[in-house]
Amino acid sequence: MSDALPAPFDVKLMNLTASVLFMLCGVAVLAAGAWWVLRNPAFAIGGIVVQGEVTHNNAVTLRANAAPRLQGNFFTVNLGAAREVFESVPWVRKAVVQREFPNQLRVQLQEHQAVAHWGREDQSTMVNSFGEVFEANVGDVEDDNLPRLHGPTERAAEVLAMYRRLTPLLAPLDTTLDELWLSSRGGWRGQLDSGATLEFGSGTPEQVEAVTQRFVHTLTQVTSQYGRRVDALESADLRHNEGYALRLRGVTTISAEAAAKPAKPVKPANPARR
Repeated sequence: MSDALPAPFDVKLMNLTASVLFMLCGVAVLAAGAWWVLRNPAFAIGGIVVQGEVTHNNAVTLRANAAPRLQGNFFTVNLGAAREVFESVPWVRKAVVQREFPNQLRVQLQEHQAVAHWGREDQSTMVNSFGEVFEANVGDVEDDNLPRLHGPTERAAEVLAMYRRLTPLLAPLDTTLDELWLSSRGGWRGQLDSGATLEFGSGTPEQVEAVTQRFVHTLTQVTSQYGRRVDALESADLRHNEGYALRLRGVTTISAEAAAKPAKPVKPANPARR
């Protein structure tokens, strides 16, 4: 049996040309199909279904805030980019975006639960229950009694945790902690609803808790020595090792001659110990 003769060069060239043309036709068909999908109004995003416990957003407000910023149609929209768009809407903490055939997006929302104001009064920042700082329209906040926290933004969760630790400790004084500051050096300072200020000092949360407990357990005893009640407190410095320094309304323990000297801390008779 004789070997097959090789195809002539012109035949090979014709076969190669035909293959290339076939591939180009295929690419053209795919491009035309893609263009049709991109341009066909039937595949435009026709609705946004909102799920989750939301109080500050609904489908109408979301559509007004997010829909104009979505790129593409039902098939081509980038779900990751869409998620970022929805999470940029005020009060939205987290969004999960899914396609829902034939032309809708389903958005599962989690909103921020504001537990405190953050920073100065002229700022519109708040802290959520996770200790995260977020921007919000303060006018949307229904609770008028939220505390105000201050400190480095990256340590907001730490400030919130300290606030939650100190609040029940101060409850026996029938007062609440209105503001709490964390300085850049790690020092803690608070202001009560009466306007009185408390210098807690620095240290671990356990150390701050210990000096606060000592103060709370002995304050009534100390103020009574001067014929005053607890609500006469104007300020207290708890940073002393064996006591604390007080300023009471209408009472001074500094003579005129010693006015320029630092006040000595009050040492309670029986300071509470852990």
